[in-house]
Amino acid sequence: MSAFLQQLPALIGVVIGALGSYLAVVRSDRARFQRERTARWEERRLAVYTEYARTLKQSVTLAYRVASHLGNDPHPHPLPLAEAEPLLTEAALARDPSGEALLMLGSPRVVEKARAWVVVAMEMERFLREGRREPEAWQGLLARQRAAREGYYTAVREDLALPPGHPGRWSLPGARPPASGE
Repeated sequence: MSAFLQQLPALIGVVIGALGSYLAVVRSDRARFQRERTARWEERRLAVYTEYARTLKQSVTLAYRVASHLGNDPHPHPLPLAEAEPLLTEAALARDPSGEALLMLGSPRVVEKARAWVVVAMEMERFLREGRREPEAWQGLLARQRAAREGYYTAVREDLALPPGHPGRWSLPGARPPASGE
């Protein structure tokens, strides 16, 4: 029995070592799983954020074109409202599912910034449906839309821990310089 007692500390050491190894592997696997799950959700959120921006930008681009037809915007491809109506409707319908996905997966701050952006886009559409020919008022809406878009992108970058990005304002050769706030 004394031989067993002499080897008991070594046996306890082996058991403790095996238990420690097991716990270390379990903890490592759990941490890896958490990292992978976080990365998957971040990828999904980025896809939702991108899709929402894409669908909203479709509406905004159509608004630029209609505004150009009314003489409010210098967009090079004017489009009469009558021709734009079905496209605007289609863009709004595409925006709804991406908005729902945004509500489901987006952070509260990103959702709030997205709401601010879409409200301005809807104001732009209403301005055009009224057939208004007020370039200065249109420029005010454009400045608000650009600020709202920039706010959305800033919130997205913060939510996904991305570095600051480009504000998306650049001037084209021969174009008028942007007004302050553009």
